Amino acid sequence: VQLQASGGGLVQAGDSLRLSCVASGGTFRGYSVAWFRQAPGKERMFVAAIKWNSRHTYYTDSMKDRVTISRDGAENTVYLQMNSLRPEDTAVYYCASSRSVIQSNLRAQSAYGIWGQGTLVTVSS
Repeated sequence: VQLQASGGGLVQAGDSLRLSCVASGGTFRGYSVAWFRQAPGKERMFVAAIKWNSRHTYYTDSMKDRVTISRDGAENTVYLQMNSLRPEDTAVYYCASSRSVIQSNLRAQSAYGIWGQGTLVTVSS
């Protein structure tokens, strides 16, 4: 499975964006899929994750009121809906996936073996 992230762009503070992560060469069935982001000069951090089979979702506390992770019915796309964007949300957003990620590891980068190339989100004030 390979991942392609898209949907980033330049927006103004308060706007919304929906990022997409598309799997090719396979589906997300049985996988956990996560979004991480890396702001300039900062470490990559967890944003949200979804377990495909159970549809259980997990969020970082700092963004949980403004983001929603979801999956499509075709088993190959995960979305990250982001609302009320702030300049501090400016970052490259990456999607990642892996099988058999236990719940306690869902927020760890090391739990994911497959990564997309990232999509840049820039939020102007």
